[in-house]
Amino acid sequence: MFLLRRKENNTLIHNRQEFRSRLKQLLGFKPVNLRLYEKAFIHRSASYTLPDGTRINNERLEFLGDAIIDSIISDYLFHHYPEGREGFLTKTRARIVSRETLNQLGISMSLDKLMVSNLSSSVTPPNLFGNTLEALIGALFIDTGYVRTRRFFIEKVLKKYLDLDQMLASETDYKSLILEYCQKNKLSLHYTFKENAVQSNSHPLFSVTLEINNETVAQGEGATKKEAEQEASMNAWNKTRATQI
Repeated sequence: MFLLRRKENNTLIHNRQEFRSRLKQLLGFKPVNLRLYEKAFIHRSASYTLPDGTRINNERLEFLGDAIIDSIISDYLFHHYPEGREGFLTKTRARIVSRETLNQLGISMSLDKLMVSNLSSSVTPPNLFGNTLEALIGALFIDTGYVRTRRFFIEKVLKKYLDLDQMLASETDYKSLILEYCQKNKLSLHYTFKENAVQSNSHPLFSVTLEINNETVAQGEGATKKEAEQEASMNAWNKTRATQI
């Protein structure tokens, strides 16, 4: 993991030339606001406080990057699958932006070589790399704008490290995962189904609400009860994974 240290004025200075070189290699172009990218790689365990009380870490950039990635993926799938139905597009987007997928992308990009953390080498939070990827995208958006950020994420991340066709061919059994999670933590699990009005293509649409310990956690839709159940289970699974940081 990359280590940065600070002067009294809180300037991140430890081998900035090497940091800039690695970042340029990752992005494919010379970054403008290097300080912004330094912040994107500071895990909250390595946070520090400015004289005005501002906490410096990548959590705010992570929040922004999460929204930008959602937008990029939505735009990409809309054009990549012109005949795709809303349910398919929503489900595919959810799989791409899931914690598991983003973490794997972050690992494939070797983001650990740029990260700043005070975590023990034996402790790796499950969402560490995905969160850092989101922070990087947030920084890139501020530094270069949406168009260049979209181009980077599609060409340098999505197409390079993710086989979309293979991902779609392999169906994860999220119902089994969330069931195992509830059993392990001694939680009750319940699905409530509702058949919506018949749509214009004469096919019914099923909605399902997933409750854990009588509390609504996620919802899903599908052309069949199984599809709706899987979507709700996937949404619930991603929520449970997001809280395990």
